[in-house]
Amino acid sequence: MDTGLAVGSIMVGDKDKEPSRRFRDGSGSPSALVFAAGAVALWSTNALVGKSLLASHPVSLVQLLQFCGAALVFAIIGLASRKDVAPQHTDLAKGTAGALAPVAVGPVVVGVIGLVGTMVLQYIAFASMPVIDANLVAYTWPLMVAAAVIVLGNPQRPVLLGLAAVLGFVGVALVISGGRGQPFLQGSIVGYLAAFGSALCMAFYSIVVARLAMPSERLLLPSALVGVGLTLLWCLHDGASWPSGADLLLGLYLGAGPMGLGYYFWSRALRLDGSGKVAVVAYLTPIASTLLLTLSGERLTLTAIAGAALVIGSCIVVGIERSEAENHA
Repeated sequence: MDTGLAVGSIMVGDKDKEPSRRFRDGSGSPSALVFAAGAVALWSTNALVGKSLLASHPVSLVQLLQFCGAALVFAIIGLASRKDVAPQHTDLAKGTAGALAPVAVGPVVVGVIGLVGTMVLQYIAFASMPVIDANLVAYTWPLMVAAAVIVLGNPQRPVLLGLAAVLGFVGVALVISGGRGQPFLQGSIVGYLAAFGSALCMAFYSIVVARLAMPSERLLLPSALVGVGLTLLWCLHDGASWPSGADLLLGLYLGAGPMGLGYYFWSRALRLDGSGKVAVVAYLTPIASTLLLTLSGERLTLTAIAGAALVIGSCIVVGIERSEAENHA
């Protein structure tokens, strides 16, 4: 699972729906699809690049590099946003005060759970079990959201959502079992718990963040900085040495690309989209990332492939249902 998908969900709030209303004539759809495709392309490389780095570096160092790259991108986005907004203020003093206003603790906690919790647990899973399995298990977060909607909300088609969620979790069981003729758990129990924990963090973030009236960069930059601080302490504890050359660039790419620019592209896509259908494009990510991992040498048995199909298919159904529900609302 990739951080861009988590942060992309931030744009579904009422405040951020305003720009999309200007494109209900469909004029913004092509650009929205281009940005969405760019986000998916970045997210799809997360597991593959992460696997490469984890082969020679500890999780703590890979995560530190990723949060550093993400913090840099979020800072640049925040500065660019302030420059765009500043000329529109007639009262410069008020505009400056608003830009420097402290971020409330509550939203930052949501961001830390969604950004730091999701990514750290995901990479612990990558390091503790087959990456291709961990990637699919971590993508159960839309199914968890569907379950929450059924329990807490009033979905239009609760039976469809319930069936999709059940089939998705059956798929997860098939992925975990793998049909390899070996013990049920192919990796460390810590890995499977971390993968599910990552999905829970993403699901929580996706549900809560839409209710926060705060610009996304003000929420995510502090969260990324918290991630930098925590992973730096983790690296010091592990005695990890700073990488150089290609590994350094790949680590920063994970943050600047899938986490940082992935969020930015997805945010733009949702702002430009007038139909609400572009959100479904995000569920191409597990398909593309699984394909890339397979090409890199990772293998799925027929049983695991069937499970992966159920997970991905269920996510797509949930995505379509949520998109139609938002349009109806």
